[in-house]
Amino acid sequence: MNLSSLSAPSASSHPLAPFGWDDAWAAEFAPHLAQGLVPGRVVRVDRGQCDVVTTDGVVRADTAFVTPHDPLRVICTGDWAAVDAAGTPRYVRAYLPRRTSLVRSTSSQRSEGQILAANVDHAIIAVSLAVELDLGRIERFLSLAWESGAQPIVVLTKADLVPDETTRSYLVADVETAAPGVTVLAVSGLTGEGMDVLSALVSSGTSVLLGVSGAGKSTLANMLIGEDVMTVQAAREVDGKGRHTTTTRNLLVLPGGGVLIDTPGLRGVGLWDAGTGVGQTFSEIEDLAEDCRFQDCAHESEPGCAVRAAIEDGQLPQRRLESYRKLLRENQRIIAKTDARLRAEIRRDWKMKGAEGRAAMQAKRGYLR
Repeated sequence: MNLSSLSAPSASSHPLAPFGWDDAWAAEFAPHLAQGLVPGRVVRVDRGQCDVVTTDGVVRADTAFVTPHDPLRVICTGDWAAVDAAGTPRYVRAYLPRRTSLVRSTSSQRSEGQILAANVDHAIIAVSLAVELDLGRIERFLSLAWESGAQPIVVLTKADLVPDETTRSYLVADVETAAPGVTVLAVSGLTGEGMDVLSALVSSGTSVLLGVSGAGKSTLANMLIGEDVMTVQAAREVDGKGRHTTTTRNLLVLPGGGVLIDTPGLRGVGLWDAGTGVGQTFSEIEDLAEDCRFQDCAHESEPGCAVRAAIEDGQLPQRRLESYRKLLRENQRIIAKTDARLRAEIRRDWKMKGAEGRAAMQAKRGYLR
């Protein structure tokens, strides 16, 4: 292997270019190159080890040197690693700073974040048309994706199960309302409908597949790759739910360009410090809020509320505002678990609202007397 080629002005012809290697990564890696380490991209992680694709092919490496106490700093699929490939076993000595990272909150009582994928450019949110659309869940996935720094794409799978074009167009329109500024695409793994458009959208950069079990992610992966590399299992007819076909996160090269990270189905999608992502998902509400009379308007009964006015004239669905509030509250609770000052502010806010509520009730009772 010619290590000098790694520091060449252009990395477009580098063996790792199909995996996303570029001049910027080469510059970042320069200090590790001087130490005799080799670059590689993590394609799979499990049990303290990972598979890393290098110029010598895929190697198995131990992650003992990059296993910190912070779960957000553990190595994950999509990372660019500095590998000590000279001995046996091989070790990952470090990984390059991430451009983007997809993080969710775990169900742990310790309020930990879990990193799902690193250095992702596109987040493909797979939603099955075999079951009733859950717009709130789509908005949750969108918040996760926007917060990561990736560009989300909503893919409505199993479009062949909705043969009526008018009905399908209404479903697409409903999702577009919940996903402002996001491409919404109906596709079918059976007929191939929409796959050419999706392939073009993800033909550069790194894409990650997200969705619940049974959403058709493995079928999508197989269609994009052009061969059956992922096992597909049928979803239950009663509720459209599926079993976990994919159990690890795998990075795969796409024949039309770009790479794809397939992930296991996510039963829960908890937000992790995703205030920016929530704001992006509900950008029309935040834009309207700028025209409210009061800067701290809660969009409830305040005079001059532009958000309430938009709901009353049919411009904004009430459901959107309720979903926005729900995700903001959830995100605030997550942050408060690790931020003592915010916890105190929330308690003060609760006490103030409680006092206002009691005062209003007493005034009402006095009036009725």
